[in-house]
Amino acid sequence: MAELRDKLDAILAPFRPLNVGEGHAAVRTVKNVQTNAKPNPLKLFVAEGFWLATLALNDGLEFETLLVAPECVYTNECVSLVERALPVAKEVYTVSEKVFRKIAEKDKPDGVIAICRMKEWALKDLSFDDKAVVLILDGVEIPGNMGTLVRVADGAGADAVFIVNRKARLTHPKFIHSTMGAAFHVPIVEFESVDSCFDYLKSKRFTVYLADSRAEKMYYELPFGNRVAFVMGSERYGISRVWYDKEVDLVAIPMLGKCDSLNVGVAGTVLLYEACVKNKLGGRP
Repeated sequence: MAELRDKLDAILAPFRPLNVGEGHAAVRTVKNVQTNAKPNPLKLFVAEGFWLATLALNDGLEFETLLVAPECVYTNECVSLVERALPVAKEVYTVSEKVFRKIAEKDKPDGVIAICRMKEWALKDLSFDDKAVVLILDGVEIPGNMGTLVRVADGAGADAVFIVNRKARLTHPKFIHSTMGAAFHVPIVEFESVDSCFDYLKSKRFTVYLADSRAEKMYYELPFGNRVAFVMGSERYGISRVWYDKEVDLVAIPMLGKCDSLNVGVAGTVLLYEACVKNKLGGRP
């Protein structure tokens, strides 16, 4: 352990990081972002620990601040992460183990916390092939469900996630954790209204499907094969009524038991994988 600490000290030395206490602005920022209680105009989120900070670094996200607690660093992997992150972090500070444990959410913190800026995507950044699949989240309220669906979009190979009627911040800790890093590279674009989202989709020749248990067609009956977009609605209120006045198709998932619907994350998983397998793999595996 002494050898590990010496190696870390040698890596930190050229950067001469200031050792700061609990009242420092960087430490307070970590607390504020974690509690999601204050405005967050810079779209900052906390990447705590080797795994999440490494994913953010690998995806090229901006490191606003790097906090290191040398007493808590116990693996060579974390030392290597610090070495990689130091040149790209705008600010670097060290903190004591006591201070670090007050802001860390892990039971066994590994001494690294990065304050990162979420990547922002614009429509001009996107391009779609003829078999693109897009997921639309309309008023999904629970950050964990939003994050799960972004993770599913990544796993299924969907091309983008669009958000309308946003109810939770994309920097909410539960959203960040539930995406398992997918939010760092899956294109996520927020629209001001259902109308603007729909108009964009139609201009790009997407067929828009609403997940609705009343639909006559089941998801597995549809061949897909063209550009498709699925709208998943709020956990409490469902899909906004304005979608039903548009040129859309309905699609259902059969409910063979007594429950009348699935969790939005589960329903989104079923639909996305069906469409992506048919569109991108040419059918069922």
